[in-house]
Amino acid sequence: MVKLNRIYTRTGDAGTTGLVDGSRVSKADARMQAIGDVDEANSAIGLAIAGLDDADFRAALSRIQNDLFDLGADLATPGEDFTPTEMTLRIVPAQVARLEAEIDAMNAGVPPLRSFILPGGAAAALHLARAVSRRAERSAVAIGGGVNPQALIYLNRLSDFLFVACRKVNLDAGGDVLWVPGGAR
Repeated sequence: MVKLNRIYTRTGDAGTTGLVDGSRVSKADARMQAIGDVDEANSAIGLAIAGLDDADFRAALSRIQNDLFDLGADLATPGEDFTPTEMTLRIVPAQVARLEAEIDAMNAGVPPLRSFILPGGAAAALHLARAVSRRAERSAVAIGGGVNPQALIYLNRLSDFLFVACRKVNLDAGGDVLWVPGGAR
């Protein structure tokens, strides 16, 4: 269990931060960029949850938020052994499988795409979360070695989940906002 009595420690005042293994890296390190992008994606999902009424959907997104904390801890644990332990959080295949099952269930009730869609409508906040999740994925890939492959897969599925969630939310509110090629000329 996490217990924080003090919020500031002054250990990062020189521009470094600690990883789970005790090593310190620059706050500008690619690993820290990825962790920050995952945190931003989590915050964007929280914003989207605030605008949703469907309790089951809110619960699914809340589970994802919890997974993203696990994923941040995973990214903060460098190495080549991605086996979870009592002291080491790692994204595992079951978390990816749950996302895939939820994507399939949501997508079953959504008509096939006939056009690209614009990031708007009732799902605008979810579209923002999707875009930030894609950035988090790119940042995690940019770390290079020492990244749990399941974490990368999870981030890829997350943006898929959010895309389908956007379509479902917009469908329930009247439909996707469609791109009209050249429509603003």
